[in-house]
Amino acid sequence: MASVEECREALTNLSRRLTEMSPQDRASYFGNRSMSCHVTDLGVTFVTRFTDSGAEPVIEAKPDDPPADIRLTASSDDVISLSATPANIARMWLSGRVKVQASMRDLLALRKLL
Repeated sequence: MASVEECREALTNLSRRLTEMSPQDRASYFGNRSMSCHVTDLGVTFVTRFTDSGAEPVIEAKPDDPPADIRLTASSDDVISLSATPANIARMWLSGRVKVQASMRDLLALRKLL
């Protein structure tokens, strides 16, 4: 089982991929969208926001935060695995290791991010 800090770092690395996109792509795919990841075995939820200029820092969500536009749910080990090999998200989703709740538009944007 990974630690809270290891999961935060993994999610930061994953969201950092956004900064590799051109500013036009960031604006068209993300605009101003939020993403959360609930780490089931640690009982913690992280959240970040994607803007035209990139990703904001990954922080722990507060209980009264509104639901994110893109919501992931996974174990700590799967968060680490997803960060190391983001292309495996489809395989992890199909096997039930990662759950994704998002609109079709956000799913397409997420595919570009990963």
